[in-house]
Amino acid sequence: MIKNYLKIAWRNVLKSKLFSAINVFGLSVGMTCCMLLLLYILSEVSFDSHHEFGKDIYLVRSVRIQSNGEKMDNPRAPSPYARAIQSEFPEVKQVTRLWQNFLENKTLLSVEESGKSVKSFYETRGYHVDSTFFDVFTYQFLEGDANTALDDAHAVVLSEEVARNLFGNATALNKIIRLGGTTGNGENFRVTGVYKDESARSHIDARFFVSMNAGWVGGFLREQKQDFTNNNMFYTYVRLAPGTDASRFEKKLPAFINKYARQDLKAAGVDKQMALLAVNDIHLFNQIESIVTPTTSSTYLYVLASIALFTLLIACINFMNLATARSAKRAAEVGIRKVMGAGKGGLVGQFLGESMVLTFIALAVAAVLVALSLPVFNELSGKSLEFNELLKPEIILAFIMLAFVTGLLAGSYPAFYLSVFNPLDVIKGKFVNSVSATTLRKGLVVVQFVISTGLVVATLVIQTQMKYMREQPLGFTKDQQLVIPLRTDAAKHAYTALRNELLQNNQIEGASGTSYYPGILNPSDMSLYPSDQSINEAKLVKTNWVAPDFMKTMGFEMAAGRMLSADFPGDTNYKMVVNEATIRKMGISINKAVGSRLNFKSNTDGVIHPLEIVGVVKDFHFADLHQAIEPYALFLNMNSDFNYIVTHVSSRDVSKVLPFIESKWKSLVPDEPFTYSFLDQDFQNNYAADARTSRIVNSFTLISIVISCLGLFGLAAFAAQQRIKEIGVRKVLGASVTSIVALLSGDFVKLVIVSIVIATPLTWYVMDKWLQGFAYKISIQWWMFVLAGALAVVIAIITVSTQAIKAAVTNPVKSLKSE
Repeated sequence: MIKNYLKIAWRNVLKSKLFSAINVFGLSVGMTCCMLLLLYILSEVSFDSHHEFGKDIYLVRSVRIQSNGEKMDNPRAPSPYARAIQSEFPEVKQVTRLWQNFLENKTLLSVEESGKSVKSFYETRGYHVDSTFFDVFTYQFLEGDANTALDDAHAVVLSEEVARNLFGNATALNKIIRLGGTTGNGENFRVTGVYKDESARSHIDARFFVSMNAGWVGGFLREQKQDFTNNNMFYTYVRLAPGTDASRFEKKLPAFINKYARQDLKAAGVDKQMALLAVNDIHLFNQIESIVTPTTSSTYLYVLASIALFTLLIACINFMNLATARSAKRAAEVGIRKVMGAGKGGLVGQFLGESMVLTFIALAVAAVLVALSLPVFNELSGKSLEFNELLKPEIILAFIMLAFVTGLLAGSYPAFYLSVFNPLDVIKGKFVNSVSATTLRKGLVVVQFVISTGLVVATLVIQTQMKYMREQPLGFTKDQQLVIPLRTDAAKHAYTALRNELLQNNQIEGASGTSYYPGILNPSDMSLYPSDQSINEAKLVKTNWVAPDFMKTMGFEMAAGRMLSADFPGDTNYKMVVNEATIRKMGISINKAVGSRLNFKSNTDGVIHPLEIVGVVKDFHFADLHQAIEPYALFLNMNSDFNYIVTHVSSRDVSKVLPFIESKWKSLVPDEPFTYSFLDQDFQNNYAADARTSRIVNSFTLISIVISCLGLFGLAAFAAQQRIKEIGVRKVLGASVTSIVALLSGDFVKLVIVSIVIATPLTWYVMDKWLQGFAYKISIQWWMFVLAGALAVVIAIITVSTQAIKAAVTNPVKSLKSE
């Protein structure tokens, strides 16, 4: 019987080639979208799942509570927490810390082999970790021993790719490399391990690891006192003993705070709560913007999953619509089968079988499309997904189930609808498409265009928000600003000479040093409070140390007072320039800001220092537009100890100035490669996730529209075929081609208009929720819905008109002659 069903199904596929092609193509494209987005989502939710002790690893995070109740979630903790937690709680099997070098975003790696020139290059994502790190996190070592790899303070563990860049195909173990900057202080390190890169599926996207006792942070830890309140800059991970209830363990942490930090916290006028965050949940924990690497919103994944399901749903709707529309042609077959004794179950099985045949053909086509489109999708999504990931048994089973469910969904209504025909009515020729079937088809068309119109509106909102972020005034000059990192002592010592050389070029308007610049991570802050208030009223203020002319180079505008300047030697002595957000937060009037003092309690000696405001700079965006502008203070640094030199080029063709800048760099720092970035591009990098969302939504919106048009095309072809005699009569009576096209198109256009009305409030609600993730955002405008609606109507008219015109120009003699 099953064989017979399959044979009949295959014959029906071949008999109706156009409708079968539309169904197979629509389903295959819908399933391709599902498969690609499923791979992406699986990649996102599987972060850190490869660790042997993954289910027992937790990040110790803290919430700082100001006296006014303001809370600040922090994934880092002071350095003493790790050892104290391990000694305090027997359920802690192992503990380790990770320090992300906020002083520099690149490290110079150099290797000098006998008889060869020095090979050096900048590398990002190098982390300082405790020797216990590989006892908590699982890394596959290709060379060396994970258990002892970081026992020595001058040990370095490299990823496979970095090792290959340095040593080619030769073994890297026990080779000597030099690490520049604050990471290694320009000292030699011995390679004690090489690991297989796991950064694509780990929140710790490391290119290399060095000991926590190395470089600047090593010196800091050796000099630091046991401070449980300040210097919250260490990611602290605990590996609990198997079977430990994390929630019960978490309830013990307030007592830990009381024992080790309560007194100092009270003196600082703040409070702190501690909590655990499972390592498997870190990547999707978007309450904190970055935990080693940027986190991802789970809402974003829900959006992608919805797009995948909506795209597949549109394809299924096409199938259902075309099957029910063609039911009249299958009615006689159903009637005869029923007269011959076929039961409802057998008929349902037959039509579901046909649906399954088409669906599994579509699955085969989808697999080919995924293989072909995966490189493009990787570029679109910023991932490195591979086709062999589809070949895992669980993935294959998931896709087979997807095809099975799709087949059931797409074929369910046609199967049950066709199987309930009254055989006597059918044989007597009384059967016509019922009102319920026609209503269903119209309803499904509306659903399709609700989805498509909604996606078009979403695309417009996202694109407009992205444009807004690109063009929004940031409060400083972002264009033609060249940022050169100073990553070693040699580069820092060359700062003054380099700056003077650069300013000799009349195409360079300014060059100035800074610790940080807008758009990159700046973890430096201090608690300040007005002189007439207590420390309990202290507010966190971001801080930066800059050269005298940095504010001028950046194009900051003053709201009151003056800029920091070398003409005022006292500016280095507890003087600062703050932004408008600072004086608002402190409750100080702009007219009284200059000359006001804000107190700061030193962490080292406990002495309270008054800091005088000499100027107020207009608010500028030092972070991306997801975040509101917070208090910010600038301090003058007359030394050359800067992390970056920002160079403002007046020429629009920066490429003409680059050779000059590079030549000056090489003459002053010959042993280091010249590298640079553009400030505006660095700032836009903060929107990488939003840009990916935009590209994916754009692409899949286009696909959903194409699939919807396919279904509309099939329905229009069927409608024209059903009304061919009516059209012939109208033409004989003098109807024009235009009036006939309008007649056939009108019904479908009405459905599209209904879908626009339904989609408008739904889409407005969803996109308004999405925009709430930005501190600075656009307002959703009426024209977006008008444009999306007009686009949907035009697309519908064009799609339907192709069949309507074909029917309208047909010779009425042919359509009216008797069969």
